[in-house]
Amino acid sequence: MPDSMKAKSIDASSVNTGKINAETIARELSERLDTLTAAVDTQEVSVVDEVGDGIARVSGLRSAMSGELLEFKSDETGQTVFGLAQNLDRNEVGAVLFGEVSLIREGDECRTTGRIMDIPVGRSMLGRVVNSLGQPIDGGPDIVTTHRRPIEFKAPGVIARTPVSEPVQTGLLAIDSMIPIGRGQRELIIGDRKTGKTSIAVDAIINQRGKDMICIYVAIGQKASTVANIRATLAAHDALDYTVIVSATAADSAPMQYIAPMAGAAIGEFFMYNGEDDRPASADNHGGHVLIIYDDLSKQAVAYRQMSLTLRRPPGREAYPGDIFYLHSRLLERACKLSEENGFGSMTALPLIETQDGDVSAYIPTNVISITDGQIYLQSELFHQGQRPAVDVGISVSRVGGAAQTKAMKQVSGSLRLDLASYQELAGFAQFGSDLDSATQKQLTHGSHMTELLKQPRFKPLDVVDQIAALFAGNEGFVDDLPIAQVTSFRDDLVRHLDAAFGPLLNELRDKKIQGDLENRLKQAIADFKKDFCSKHAAESQGGSADGSARTESGRVQKDASADADSEKS
Repeated sequence: MPDSMKAKSIDASSVNTGKINAETIARELSERLDTLTAAVDTQEVSVVDEVGDGIARVSGLRSAMSGELLEFKSDETGQTVFGLAQNLDRNEVGAVLFGEVSLIREGDECRTTGRIMDIPVGRSMLGRVVNSLGQPIDGGPDIVTTHRRPIEFKAPGVIARTPVSEPVQTGLLAIDSMIPIGRGQRELIIGDRKTGKTSIAVDAIINQRGKDMICIYVAIGQKASTVANIRATLAAHDALDYTVIVSATAADSAPMQYIAPMAGAAIGEFFMYNGEDDRPASADNHGGHVLIIYDDLSKQAVAYRQMSLTLRRPPGREAYPGDIFYLHSRLLERACKLSEENGFGSMTALPLIETQDGDVSAYIPTNVISITDGQIYLQSELFHQGQRPAVDVGISVSRVGGAAQTKAMKQVSGSLRLDLASYQELAGFAQFGSDLDSATQKQLTHGSHMTELLKQPRFKPLDVVDQIAALFAGNEGFVDDLPIAQVTSFRDDLVRHLDAAFGPLLNELRDKKIQGDLENRLKQAIADFKKDFCSKHAAESQGGSADGSARTESGRVQKDASADADSEKS
């Protein structure tokens, strides 16, 4: 019998059986409907009207949202380029393009995605150099991760935060003593170009080794060679294992430089909001601690100005758009110290700002100063005088970091800022007169030696207990009678001696005040070392002078002999 005849006979039998067949059909339909998953694709599709300078204008995207990720497809190559919706005009959408922007032409397809821009994040990014899209650019293997985070994320509210209470040690004596930084703080590093801003940031990263801190260095508009040097420096000091470098070099487009700080913040937020098991942080699963460097936000502001002018937004002061303050405030507010319920995680931000000829009253510097919790001002005059780091203690301040200092550090650094300010004032007056009383002369001597004590070479951070011991020695006058040239060598030799011979004593300085028996033992240890130091240098100077006299006498004898030989010849 043919199949069609069989089907007809089955249908006929079904009709004859009546109720039983109807129930079977209903059950079959119900089971099949339960397995269906309905999905509605609400993408809008249009074409590019105009493209140039990394900006595309698209008409017909009625439902596009501000900050939405747009997908552009090249008709010529079939490749996809992503963009970010910025301007929502009545008849068109202005978008900035990322990646190979030269692939997109007029008439190419553009469609909405219904989501905001996100990038890959995760622990597999540690030790890598990535671009603003989270893609590796260091020549290494692909980054394998299942985690992603949006580049724009709402900052935690007031209830989700807790006050700053833990220190972030930079390893720099001048900063950790007078301008302390706490976990969750935003501390601005500001100064002219070539005054050591990046050096302070790199020193801070190097000093986090072994301190359970993830570091993120965001290079905005830097030379590629500069980023390569920083990576090599971090690798040489074993600091690359806990560091992620996000790089948008000067060769990258303005949109890539614009989103670089936000991409760095997204990577940092992954560690702050998640525990070591990569699960959401809580009171039982503490979040991580992050130090993020924005080097520098001046260049991000310039990139945003370039984007905004190309998008034909109305310019404001110094041609910056009106929302430039909001750009930096919503970025820096993402750095915080979370509450116990949110896992105690933290993100500490060190934004850098470059000034022109020391002008801190310009638009961008004043904006960022008003957003942050303090600033470290680096002065070019101090830098050229050999004061490294060139911190101007007069206008540098940390508004909340004092609560994070240890007891001993707060004790030894309490009057340091005032002493140095008084010394600088007296040193200016001392240039105009030579008749100084003994008290003034003593203050000048102490100030000059303390200033010398604070000098520190690059990439040589000091542990906090070594800093406390060095400042204690300076405050107690142990360095005042030393030659200025020997102060830094005295400090370095002292901390090495104390680390080797008085380890338990130094460990007490981590959580105790210097008083009573602890103070007496520390004074005695420094006094004994100073005797050995002075006798050693006295012997070296005597040996050097004796060698010099011998060389002088030998030269005189040789000169007399040659003179006698010349007279005999004549």
